[in-house]
Amino acid sequence: MSEHFGTLSDGTPIERWTLERAGVRVRILSYGGIVQSVQVPDRQGQAADVVLGFADLDGYVEHPGPYFGALVGRYANRIAGGRFPLDGRTYELARNNGPNSLHGGERGFDKRVWEVTPVEHGVRLSRVSPHGEEGFPGRLEVSATYRLDATGALRISYEAVTDAPTVVNLTNHSYWNLSGSGTAGGHALRIAAGRYTPVDADLIPAGIASVEGTRFDFRTQRKAGAGYDHNFVLDKGVTGTPEEVAELYDPASGRVLTVSTTEPGLQLYTADHLGEPFAPGDGIALETQAFPDSPNRPEFPSTVLRPGEVYRSETVYGFSNR
Repeated sequence: MSEHFGTLSDGTPIERWTLERAGVRVRILSYGGIVQSVQVPDRQGQAADVVLGFADLDGYVEHPGPYFGALVGRYANRIAGGRFPLDGRTYELARNNGPNSLHGGERGFDKRVWEVTPVEHGVRLSRVSPHGEEGFPGRLEVSATYRLDATGALRISYEAVTDAPTVVNLTNHSYWNLSGSGTAGGHALRIAAGRYTPVDADLIPAGIASVEGTRFDFRTQRKAGAGYDHNFVLDKGVTGTPEEVAELYDPASGRVLTVSTTEPGLQLYTADHLGEPFAPGDGIALETQAFPDSPNRPEFPSTVLRPGEVYRSETVYGFSNR
């Protein structure tokens, strides 16, 4: 089911699509592929919206920096120096995060209008990113399919093909607050990762280190707290089908979020820099992805996509309560 959600300044109409199944209701926008709301029941059966977002289009247009609920690309996270080498050539990108390129540049996928097509229990969003968009090479045909399965889990499946060698790393940037309001810092978090990527002052990976004996050890579920904007090296690595890698639990409501993915990394961001109308720590982002700065780090899993290949990635957000 779709409805008019607003109009951009250039006159482009934006639609909102509602998916509902097994007690879960998800709303998705054609602007930015944004997951606007996810309503799930608590242990008493009372539903609440568990992602941060806005009631109208203007909220998203006026607050683009936090990437609320957005489909992020062409390259999620940071690329150091806003440049990367590929096949003997260096590509220059927009530097929109200090010296780095972040989340696809000045006008990434989160600020684009997507074509939406209904599919069974979901919608398929698609667009063509032309060669040179935000400095990235290749004409990229990309889609993201959002479905609710029989359990009410939200499955996001990404696909892309290119006509020239390029790099691709797509994710969803929802901020989760399983209480439905207030802070998310008291949520309990588990991440199946024995290693993480420490960062330098510009939040670029400075290698790979063990979580043992550090505040980055979430192998046993504990309070999420604050002060995180780091990539975790998932124990499972890259997989052909989604495997569970994280669990977020709110003791107050009983709501549980599980995250399963095919990706090798998970960026934990505790939203310490959120501003009005929200406050620091109001949500927790769990971004399934390749590692930050992979195009400059041959020791990391590759994000290169070549003609004739298909980029595929899938992440599943499961909901329950206890």
